[in-house]
Amino acid sequence: QVQLVESGGGLVQAGGSLRLSCAASQSIFTMNAMGWYRQAPGKQRELVAVITSGGNTNYVDSVKGRFTISRDNAKNTVYLQMNSLKPEDTAVYYCKADSFSPRRTYWGQGTQVTVSS
Repeated sequence: QVQLVESGGGLVQAGGSLRLSCAASQSIFTMNAMGWYRQAPGKQRELVAVITSGGNTNYVDSVKGRFTISRDNAKNTVYLQMNSLKPEDTAVYYCKADSFSPRRTYWGQGTQVTVSS
């Protein structure tokens, strides 16, 4: 069982920055992909950013150029650097780990990010 614990959320002013961390209970090097999702009140959960085991990254269009996902395998931690934050970034952010063989998915409990206007 893989446990994921997010941290780094909080209240920030528009235009500010936050760095989210996702600490895993075991090596993330064995995971095919690590990602960050977010869910705003009344809205569908959406993929924000993903990083594969090979280091490839993808982002939802709305955060491109502002957010950066990275991975530190030695620390079993995935990060999401969020710059130039906007009120529409307000959501609960969840860390997700995916293993394709065998196929398994793990979710963190989420961390609240609130951006004031």
